[in-house]
Amino acid sequence: MKSSKKVILISALCVGMFAAGAGTFLVQQLAPNRTHVEPEFHELTKPIFYEGNYYKSSAIGEKEGLKLPLDFVQKWIDPTIIYEKSSDSVIITTKDKVMRMKTTELSALMNEKPISLSFPVEKKEGTIYLPVEPLKQLYAFEIRESAKSGALLLFKQGEVIKWGKHTGKKEAQLRTEASIKAPIIATIALNEQVMITNTEEDWYKVQLESGPIGFVRKSDITVDHEETIPLQEQLSSYVPWKPMTGKLNMTWEHVISKNPDTSKIGEMPGLQVISPTWFSVADSEGRISNLADASYVKWAHDHNYQVWALFSNGFDADRTNKVLASYDLRMKMIKQLLGFAQTYKLQGINIDFENVYLKDKENLVQFVREMTPFMHEQGLSVSIDVTPKSTNEMWSMFYDRPALAEVVDYMMLMAYDEYWATSPKSGSVSSLPWVERSVTTLLTTDKIPPSKLVLGVPFYTRQWTEETKNGKLTATSKTLTMEAAQTIIKEKKLTPTFLADTGQNYVEYKDGSKLIRIWLEDEVSIKARLALVEKYNLAGVASWRRGFEKPVIWDVMKDALPKVQP
Repeated sequence: MKSSKKVILISALCVGMFAAGAGTFLVQQLAPNRTHVEPEFHELTKPIFYEGNYYKSSAIGEKEGLKLPLDFVQKWIDPTIIYEKSSDSVIITTKDKVMRMKTTELSALMNEKPISLSFPVEKKEGTIYLPVEPLKQLYAFEIRESAKSGALLLFKQGEVIKWGKHTGKKEAQLRTEASIKAPIIATIALNEQVMITNTEEDWYKVQLESGPIGFVRKSDITVDHEETIPLQEQLSSYVPWKPMTGKLNMTWEHVISKNPDTSKIGEMPGLQVISPTWFSVADSEGRISNLADASYVKWAHDHNYQVWALFSNGFDADRTNKVLASYDLRMKMIKQLLGFAQTYKLQGINIDFENVYLKDKENLVQFVREMTPFMHEQGLSVSIDVTPKSTNEMWSMFYDRPALAEVVDYMMLMAYDEYWATSPKSGSVSSLPWVERSVTTLLTTDKIPPSKLVLGVPFYTRQWTEETKNGKLTATSKTLTMEAAQTIIKEKKLTPTFLADTGQNYVEYKDGSKLIRIWLEDEVSIKARLALVEKYNLAGVASWRRGFEKPVIWDVMKDALPKVQP
């Protein structure tokens, strides 16, 4: 009997110990975590937040003397702001403003007019800091500074903030995760407001006005109200010119050294804009050569043509590299162009930069971003010529087409020279399938708005001569106008054949052992290109170049373009 009592006593003791252990285990599992941890950004003296994320670097200063790190501004306000090391300047370009601020200087330039800053750009331990006040003049955003912690909260116009309020009986806990077992980042006082950014089952993800971000139980928060950051209307005095028919019809006038005798230029029905090749970069100091002629402009205006003078880099890559490298040289060229535009009463500038180093891709965009507000300020249209996309660095890849299209009024796609003058093989200057692929690539891959994309068409073709030398087939070419090609057809009594694979008429003939081949540019090819303008609702057409066309081509274009609705 004694042994039985011992067994019962030991069993009871074990059960009691197990119950106590289980109770402790349950308490440990159900009890909230009381551990406090520092927020991730605790080492930052003045953290900056946007959309619930904090930036890696602190701001400096406070209130009206607040300054933001340049890389923060580039990431969350405007990625096009640049710091130019050569001039120790920060350059900001917007739709209608160009602002230059030199480090440590209280004098800045806004559209090349002096303005005074209360606080300068500052360079500190390798970081560039921008004063917030001039930024707020150029961009629609708010910065709210916490009096409690100094944390900064960025808000952009139109954004909606969902506010909640702690309505419990005691402080609420802000935790690192949506669990009572997660550590505490901060406490939320009674009636303190928080920004609700997300929901996770029984928890809200919130941010305190002092900066900390974490999770709080829904039962501790009452949704209070929504706040919309006010929209600031962006006014611009520039109204882009649009052709009466809704579609642009432009042609280039090739001026090498002397302007044409306008009395010998025939009627060009339907033409709205003419672009003479008058201006080009003359040297590495940013001087511009000028072939402009006031009498030519008067003739153009008398015929109701706008004049958008072409500005070329002369296809000189080294010179281009130097003049695009600094704000001062870029602005020197811009000021000359503005002066020419006023002197000759121009309506626009057409930029034609070709043969450019890939390393100058960003500098070209910067030049166009700086140039356009000044041109628009004078009411001038700005357009740029680009090649079809290819893997050729210096003729295609250096164009940042999406970035350029954001700035300019029109982008001319030079959809010709598929087979160029020195091509080792003969072929069409501009086959229709190749043209269409070039167009659709820009529309789909680069997202160029069709309302800005102008299809460049050739008024020229090439006569190819193929012959076999030392067992190898060679091809050479010479450029032909439309009339010259028709003369050959008549003299040789040739009958053009339509080639479905190129969408063009074609002729060939033998000259001894040589084979002569011509893919024709004529009414057929021009009509087909205008059909692409209609199909893709492009902005219009531009032709290279005046004088290479048959007179009837103008009637063909005039008859086709009005059918294209804007």
